[in-house]
Formats: sequence, C-alpha cells, structure tokens
Amino acid sequence: MEFPEIIRDIMFYSKINQGELADILDVNQTTVGQWKSGKKKPGYDNIVKIYETFGITPDELFGVTEITRKLDFSELFRKQV
Repeated sequence: MEFPEIIRDIMFYSKINQGELADILDVNQTTVGQWKSGKKKPGYDNIVKIYETFGITPDELFGVTEITRKLDFSELFRKQV
C-alpha cells in the first residue's frame, strides 16, 4: 500500500477529515492534501506525531513489508577490489 492510501485510510478509520487531521498534527490543511495526493511526504517530526497519535509505525506508514525489510542490499555498498 502506498503512502497516500495509508493517509486516506487513517482519516477514514479515524472518521476525520483533512482539516481535522491537519489540526491534530498541527500542520496546514494544504500539507495534508499534498500527502494525500502523493506530492509530498511528511518530515520526521510529523512521522513521529502520526505514530504517537495513531499508532502507525514509520514502516507501516510508508508501506514497508516483511519482504522489503529482509532484502539484503549490502552488496550494493561493498567496494570492489
């Protein structure tokens, strides 16, 4: 699930609108609109607020799954000799 869809789900299941979410997170309503449209993603402080308010972990918020967490990217960072 992509981030904009997760934001919409938070609003739907919490029974709040865009303005109410903006008030809860102390951001501009336009900011929430940009999150919902996928134009922007929240910064660290807002990620923490979303977690504290709704219990959504950063992994869940950005759609990280068990499969993507288990991928090993170490080969990408090894220096070739």
